[in-house]
Amino acid sequence: MAQSEFEFKPLRSMHFRCQPALVIAIGFASALMLGSLLWNLTSPSPVRVQPASPRTDALSTGAEAGTTGERAGALSPLFSAEVLHWEPQILSWATEFDLDPNLVAVVMQIESCGNPRAVSSAGARGLFQVMPFHFEYGEDMLDPDTNAARGLGYLLESLALTDGHWGMALAGYNGGHVAAQGSWESWPEETRRYYRWGSGIYYDVSSGLLDSPTLHDWLAAGGASLCQQAAGQLNLQ
Repeated sequence: MAQSEFEFKPLRSMHFRCQPALVIAIGFASALMLGSLLWNLTSPSPVRVQPASPRTDALSTGAEAGTTGERAGALSPLFSAEVLHWEPQILSWATEFDLDPNLVAVVMQIESCGNPRAVSSAGARGLFQVMPFHFEYGEDMLDPDTNAARGLGYLLESLALTDGHWGMALAGYNGGHVAAQGSWESWPEETRRYYRWGSGIYYDVSSGLLDSPTLHDWLAAGGASLCQQAAGQLNLQ
């Protein structure tokens, strides 16, 4: 027993000498962890920056949408005159469906350029180019309010499927729920174009631009003809 105490006495002595340093180290580490926790709790959330590739952009809705260069409580002025003609209705529909009115306007811009009587070769109808099977029996598919209700309801479904990812939701509006949950590689060329036009115009709007290079590209690629037809229907020529 005496031999054992002799052997471990130096270790116990070292333990007592190191104990103050250990307490200080533990205290410092605890303070560091507490400071980090308080920083995370009180610091503002990081702002997402719109990137160029699918599945990386985030939805801007309502007050979160960019406002630089925009009129308060109004659409961005960069949309075509035919779409801006519908501004009061777009603002009302956006409020009803809790959507950014500029996102609503983007869909109308690409789908019909504001032509309430537009009918595609595939049978899609109205301002938001809604397929007939989305309507209830007896509904007037070309009625603007009815057409908006069915079209924006479908857009909301796409947003839900994509966790609020507006770029993917736009792809889903064109290509269906399968496209909303798919990827660039799986999309047909039409849906790829729709994604490029839609996400590009919406990004220009959210950036606060007064003019959209993407919209000009869309007009040059055939959108101008769509807008001419809309202008004729709306007596804007």
